[in-house]
Amino acid sequence: MTSHSGPAVLATYTRSGFVEGAHHGYVVVVDPHGSVVRSWGNPEHVIFPRSSNKPAQATAMLEAGLDVPEHLVALAASSHSGEQRHLDGVAELLALGGLTADALQTPPDFPLDEQERDAWVRAGSAPAPRAMNCSGKHSGMLVTCAGKGWSIETYREPEHPLQVAVRASVERLAGEPVEHVGVDGCGAPVMSLTMAGLARTLSRAVQAAPGSPERRVADAMRAYPEMVGGSRRDVTAFMRAVPGLVAKDGAEGVYVAALPDGTGIAIKVDDGADRARQVVLASLLVDLGVDPAVLTDLSSVPLHGGGNVVGEVRPALG
Repeated sequence: MTSHSGPAVLATYTRSGFVEGAHHGYVVVVDPHGSVVRSWGNPEHVIFPRSSNKPAQATAMLEAGLDVPEHLVALAASSHSGEQRHLDGVAELLALGGLTADALQTPPDFPLDEQERDAWVRAGSAPAPRAMNCSGKHSGMLVTCAGKGWSIETYREPEHPLQVAVRASVERLAGEPVEHVGVDGCGAPVMSLTMAGLARTLSRAVQAAPGSPERRVADAMRAYPEMVGGSRRDVTAFMRAVPGLVAKDGAEGVYVAALPDGTGIAIKVDDGADRARQVVLASLLVDLGVDPAVLTDLSSVPLHGGGNVVGEVRPALG
């Protein structure tokens, strides 16, 4: 279904057999050449991709000379859950640049994962910059700056050489100019793209020459999916379930993904619901030929009432 109108119904949620409501938004599928082949809502709709821009941001770091082991490349493109592997990875990455967590300018936070957050609180730990889910990206940015001799105090500023390089990489991979620059939740710049442009970023990454910066990022993410999200995160589950898939979630209901053949997907749920973006991505992957059996646990989200499952969130793509 192709539409150039406003947002489409992407998913519905039922309770006790009654359709309680719907999630609206935008979806784009591009072919390996970057052309739009399917869309729900306007494929030229402009959004802030939020953390779904991280693969392109990490690409810029590698283009600027960041050279670290692949599990740390994946961490630099992550929105991690705050598990011990992530905290250890942040420390390892920073140490490669001769830095410590004191250099991080991520806002103090608890781990993103609920179980990790609860354990953090039980241990009496206060919110910390290293626990914030974007600390892997910021660590990569800091080490890149240290290697180039760029300021590490102002690395979040849009005019900083690193952020100028990030913008160039985002625009190159998307095949379009950035129209708007804002401040992301972590304090770093967030750069707008159209839905189609976002889908092209990962499509081009998985098709790039082996060893190129964007291909290294894509390969690292699918080799270390637990570093990109976490052991209880759907983004990690998708990459574990579907061979060769690269995916990156973003705040406010955003998802970007690419299959090994270069087919790219971008999703934006207008109300920011993570539960809707998950079932929509699962539905699209099945439509694109992925075995539905491997996506069973991701294809719907249960809704509870009185301690029992009484409904679900399910895709509504026609």
